[in-house]
Amino acid sequence: MEQGFLVIVAIGIASLFGLWVIFYFIPVGLWFSALLSGVRVSLLQLVFMRWRKVPPSVIVTAMINATKAGLSISRDELEAHYLAGGRVKLVVNALISADKANIPLNFKAATAIDLAGRDVFEAVQMSVNPKVINTPPIAAVAKDGIQLIAKARVTVRANIRQLVGGAGEETILARVGEGVVSSIGSSDSHKSVLENPDSISKVVLSKGLDSGTAFEILSIDIADIDVGKNIGAQLQMDQAFADKNIAQAKAEERRAMAVANEQEMKAKAQEAKAKVIEAEAEIPRAIAESFRSGNLGLMDYYKFQNIQADTRMRESIAEPSKPKQSPKNLDNPAQK
Repeated sequence: MEQGFLVIVAIGIASLFGLWVIFYFIPVGLWFSALLSGVRVSLLQLVFMRWRKVPPSVIVTAMINATKAGLSISRDELEAHYLAGGRVKLVVNALISADKANIPLNFKAATAIDLAGRDVFEAVQMSVNPKVINTPPIAAVAKDGIQLIAKARVTVRANIRQLVGGAGEETILARVGEGVVSSIGSSDSHKSVLENPDSISKVVLSKGLDSGTAFEILSIDIADIDVGKNIGAQLQMDQAFADKNIAQAKAEERRAMAVANEQEMKAKAQEAKAKVIEAEAEIPRAIAESFRSGNLGLMDYYKFQNIQADTRMRESIAEPSKPKQSPKNLDNPAQK
């Protein structure tokens, strides 16, 4: 009895496993759902999808959604897109949304956008509901030297035809920032910009900044604008400080040259004094030689000595007298 019961249990388990395998490779329920939705797909094709490692539920569900929305998409196209690494569900949803919004989008363009790495469903939604991009603070300087800091809001919608190969949001932000800087920089006064901030929007919008991008710019609005630093005055102060440093350097150079010239003159004066001393040293020799040769007598020598003494006396009289210093009081510690 026990052996018969075990055999029955084994047969039941094998039967259940066999049924699971059959229904896994032959998804009858999925085929029946497709049949009721008006999608023509055979059981054999569903089995082949399993062998090709394509989930039948993904393909059949996408075909049912497309058929109910009135779109005609073949099974082979969906399978090929899935095998290429595409997102079948997003592509079908994007095609349905585009068809309901009267946006021209075919299956080939949608799959190309999807395979390019962009979210085609989000792009269709952005075409219907435009997106607002807030720029970071943009600093620019007017011609009067006053800095202005502006923030802009850019309203864009997706350009379906430019999604493949078109530039993204970063390019839009960079171009808008460049346009704001150019517009403020060309203004004669910061006051005119503060009075009419819409002039920035008009100038920037007229430049065609969305060329070559995946977006179409609808409007550019200046959300906020503040007054920053006085860049012109700061530059003038920096220039004046630099000029002062240059003037000080040149003055120091002239002072150094004057000091060097003074030292050179002192050296020349010492050299001249040395020559005078050297010449004076020759006088006793000349006098001795005159004595020996008989050209100078004793009375002449005495007269020469008297003349020198008179000269020294006159020089001492001509010199100003120096005040005599009183001797220090040794008892006063302040004078020690």
